[in-house]
Amino acid sequence: MKTVCIVSSTRAEYGLLRPLIKRVQDDKMFNLLFVVTGMHLSFGFGHTIDEIKKDNIKIDEIIPILDDASINKPSKIMARALSKFDDFFSNNKIDLLIVLGDRFEMMSVCIAAMNNCIPIAHIHGGETTEGAIDEAIRHSITKMSYLHFTSTEIYKKRVIQLGEDPKRVFNVGALSVENILNLPLLSKTDLEKELGLTLKKPYAMITFHPVTLEKNSAEWQIKELFSALDTIKEMTFIFTKANMDAGGEFINDYIEKYSLQNDNIHVFSSLGVIKYLSAVKHCSVVIGNSSSGIIEAPVLGVPTVNIGDRQKGRLQPNSVINVSNNKAAIVEGIEKAISVDFAQKAKKGTNLFGDGHTSEKILDVIKDYLLNDKIRLKKCFYDIKFEV
Repeated sequence: MKTVCIVSSTRAEYGLLRPLIKRVQDDKMFNLLFVVTGMHLSFGFGHTIDEIKKDNIKIDEIIPILDDASINKPSKIMARALSKFDDFFSNNKIDLLIVLGDRFEMMSVCIAAMNNCIPIAHIHGGETTEGAIDEAIRHSITKMSYLHFTSTEIYKKRVIQLGEDPKRVFNVGALSVENILNLPLLSKTDLEKELGLTLKKPYAMITFHPVTLEKNSAEWQIKELFSALDTIKEMTFIFTKANMDAGGEFINDYIEKYSLQNDNIHVFSSLGVIKYLSAVKHCSVVIGNSSSGIIEAPVLGVPTVNIGDRQKGRLQPNSVINVSNNKAAIVEGIEKAISVDFAQKAKKGTNLFGDGHTSEKILDVIKDYLLNDKIRLKKCFYDIKFEV
């Protein structure tokens, strides 16, 4: 029996990985080691390990890499993760590590795996986010990985452009689409009960993360956002907190303080995948700079106001309105998004990211490579033939 290891460090990662974790756990051909780390273990970020336990997902290892002194200090977190995951990989026989995305702590996990000669399967490679250090981290993880699972054909071509053999790169769509198409989302009435809110007014879902390649920008950017929200009195605003990137703590503190002074602003550390997708489904607009505004909201037929450069470079459906980080542009974007014509256009739903069978496709490829002993760690660089 082959042993597959999946590591999750954030609520977003787990929400996406959830269908794949369940599929691997249920498959009798594999032994799954599921490892929980990072923000999952922090009460400041919602202690989302509790959500995992409620899902009846067996957690095989808990590896703490955060402490109060290291929050907002990525290098220290990465150093601790590298050391602790090196110990974990050294003490366990693992045939394949599966990771998703572009988190800096996940880069350390991959380095530790690489140094222990463990092959890596990477989900969501080939994407670009020009405003964040995630861009460099994602491509670095791609180069450390052996199997690649992209969400679109364009992203597949980009991974190949990085020198990865096309035979090892698979366009499987996005796991978030699988969640939307298969999870039992809540009615608005049930959502209100779960959130403890009355949502009679139109409401917006907002997630705003630090833009890590724009130094010291978190303070003025979140203030511009709230200046814009102050002008829209007829809406309720539901925030999910920012991540632990540099500037995230300031953003979260500012949101908390502002919510105490405004009855139409509500803040949650984490909603979990079902409540979050349900909240997006019933809202009037998604605002901020999270990838959920680019992938999930359009599939659910909801307009998005995407602020700034954090998601710049991603494929975007026409229900996404891109605006700059200033009050006037944000207000104009929100007003356009909630207009009858634009809302009707968004309601048709746009899906650029697969047919909802992503986890099944990933597992089929993994079975083929692991059970038929097809993995060769000595990768050849795939050269694209350029015209001179």
